[in-house]
Amino acid sequence: MASWLPETLFEIVGQGPAPSKDYYQLLVTRSQAIFRWWKISLRSEYRSAKPGEAKDSHEEFLENSHLQVQIALIFGARILDYVFNLCEGKFDFLERLSDNLLLNIISYLDLEDIARLSQTSRRFAQLCTSDKLWEKIVESACDTITPDMRALAEDVGWRQMFFTSKLQLQRRLRKRKHRQGSQRDSQF
Repeated sequence: MASWLPETLFEIVGQGPAPSKDYYQLLVTRSQAIFRWWKISLRSEYRSAKPGEAKDSHEEFLENSHLQVQIALIFGARILDYVFNLCEGKFDFLERLSDNLLLNIISYLDLEDIARLSQTSRRFAQLCTSDKLWEKIVESACDTITPDMRALAEDVGWRQMFFTSKLQLQRRLRKRKHRQGSQRDSQF
């Protein structure tokens, strides 16, 4: 299963904690953890300093506590935990699926499960509230979607359309038709 993973599993760049202006990059590939740094300073002793790089295999990284401390200081404990998981072979395959495929999968979930999934990450929050998902859900819940319903959904959003009662929906559609009719009348 790991064979369909991209060569680069994770990459992050950042600046060292204040007052440092040093620049850091952490790159995790299928076989290595690569940590790069660039000293940025006006001090004369650092002007000639060249960028540095530490390349460790995943196994070496898991034992390199000095490098782990540096990564935790620069990028935080959550990033260190994530890199640890990658180096231990614990990949999040679900996170690597395309948005369209995930939207298709999510559209089969119950509403409660969609609400819970939306709380797991930013990406899933965006997907679970996206108009593409709610359009699929509305289409599967309704027998037919008229052009007026589609236009209303594009105005108010597919999610809002789903949670609107049939009575409220009919009222909104009538108001929309009435407005369009009065706009056409005022043009003549």
